[in-house]
Amino acid sequence: MRAWVVPPGAKGVDDLQRIERPDPQPGPGQVVVRVRARSLNYRDQLVASGTYFGAPNTRELIPLSDGAGDVAAVGPGVSRFRVGDRVAGCFFQRPRDAAPDAPPLALGSPLDGTLADYVVLNDDGVVAVPEGLSYEEAACLPCAGVTAWHALFRAGRPVRPGDNVLVLGTGGVSIFALQFARAAGARVVATSSSDEKIARLRGMGVSDAINYKRTPEWEKEVLRATGRGVDCVVEVGGGGTFARSLQSLARGGKVCLIGFVAGRGGDTSPYPLMGKAGSLHGIFVGDREMFEEMNRAIAVNGLKPVVDRVFGFEEAKQAFALHASGRFFGKVVIGA
Repeated sequence: MRAWVVPPGAKGVDDLQRIERPDPQPGPGQVVVRVRARSLNYRDQLVASGTYFGAPNTRELIPLSDGAGDVAAVGPGVSRFRVGDRVAGCFFQRPRDAAPDAPPLALGSPLDGTLADYVVLNDDGVVAVPEGLSYEEAACLPCAGVTAWHALFRAGRPVRPGDNVLVLGTGGVSIFALQFARAAGARVVATSSSDEKIARLRGMGVSDAINYKRTPEWEKEVLRATGRGVDCVVEVGGGGTFARSLQSLARGGKVCLIGFVAGRGGDTSPYPLMGKAGSLHGIFVGDREMFEEMNRAIAVNGLKPVVDRVFGFEEAKQAFALHASGRFFGKVVIGA
């Protein structure tokens, strides 16, 4: 099969290598998925550059956690899926030989991921793809979609109709959070540095969109626009935006800490939460139950993941480059 790997000691996307490997075979309780499409997340850039969790890669690793395809083969004891079923893998997998109390491991690091023709997964780490979604759309769900769902509806008090939600930027998690919050009847406020992207945000139902380049103290505009602050911040910026996110909160609101695309440094003091009786939640994707719950909501509401561009399999480096540039809206996908 075809595969792209991050070689040991890789320092960036230019070090990715296209290789051939034998087609995998399923063991007991496993399925082989023919990957038809896969999508990029911010963590994949860190894996490729050898900076994910501060550690360089030490083996030939197939990157990417997110992918969708169809079941090509099933191992002994598999009853949840049949050959031909359209599926997506969960971000977290539990290796067959793992101890019962061992934590699950993530696809794309440390486990081999989806940037290959085939991937072997445990059948309890796979979900059915919602009807009506293409493989390219379904490939966007495992990390960004589940993360946004977890933040809105599983961390602390679930978002309710009439709530105010703040999303930062126009990456995968933020766009999914926008879609899910609007489907739940919430009002969404968004930030971006691009007027073109702001126009697209408004077209998706955002009530107020703030250009943070022109309005660096955007938290004041959030408070003015909502009158009281927001009930949930989907905080993907990290240290670079954290302090302003706290100031944007309504009393009793929650901040869901997800990423650090705006940098790790900055004011990360949590003390402003006290004055607002707010809460802080660390979000690291989610589990299969959340994935399946989210998929039901997607099907009922007819939601479609927002795909900016689809690259061919041999164009993986170009896909990484576009994603790293930030000049995309929603998700960047690598197809067949």
